[in-house]
Amino acid sequence: MSDEVREMTPYQLLGGEGVVRWLTDRFYDIMDSDPAVKPLRDMHPQDLSGSRQKLFMFLSGWLGGPALYMEAFGHPRLRMRHMPFAVDEAARDQWMSCMSRAVDELVAEDWLKQKLIEAFHNTADFMRNQ
Repeated sequence: MSDEVREMTPYQLLGGEGVVRWLTDRFYDIMDSDPAVKPLRDMHPQDLSGSRQKLFMFLSGWLGGPALYMEAFGHPRLRMRHMPFAVDEAARDQWMSCMSRAVDELVAEDWLKQKLIEAFHNTADFMRNQ
């Protein structure tokens, strides 16, 4: 891996806004259609458009791109925002299943895929409150 690549943010490595939007939409498409993650889907509103937009905005900044979520809503305070929901290991694993599948479809480079999955898992695990 070149020094230039090492200095790039995940946002840049993925390809920017359009790719982060695709990742977000694919994540929710999987969650909305896979019966194995129905308990996770049931934690969300029927209309996923607001959830899609907020996750896209969060991921933009979290991956090293524009801090859209912070500009609109302030600090994400992820744990606090997820407290109304029973986030246990099963919910974490269902969330990770959807995100891992989306990342797997999007990212060709194994090293980048591994880096993203590890970061997503750490964040998802931090959301557990049960």
